[in-house]
Amino acid sequence: MPKGYVIARAIVTNASQWALYAAEASKAMHQYGGKPLARGGQMTVAEGEGRARNVIIEFESLDAAKAYAFSPEYAAARKLREGAGEIDIVCVEGL
Repeated sequence: MPKGYVIARAIVTNASQWALYAAEASKAMHQYGGKPLARGGQMTVAEGEGRARNVIIEFESLDAAKAYAFSPEYAAARKLREGAGEIDIVCVEGL
């Protein structure tokens, strides 16, 4: 079965508030079996619009990635992020 991935691209405008969200989202990620492959760090825009914060989380399947992204635990974390920046998140099936 192919792995599943949650890919997020973010602009953080309130770092202290974002940190509260990130801590709770990380707890939910571990609860749903997620493994962070990239979380912030250096990046270079090769093409198109880039965002400073990029996250890739690997899960055992697309269903597991979606379970995390739509979980009540992640929803609670997401509320902590309100007003702290902008984010795009997708769930993607691997090869």
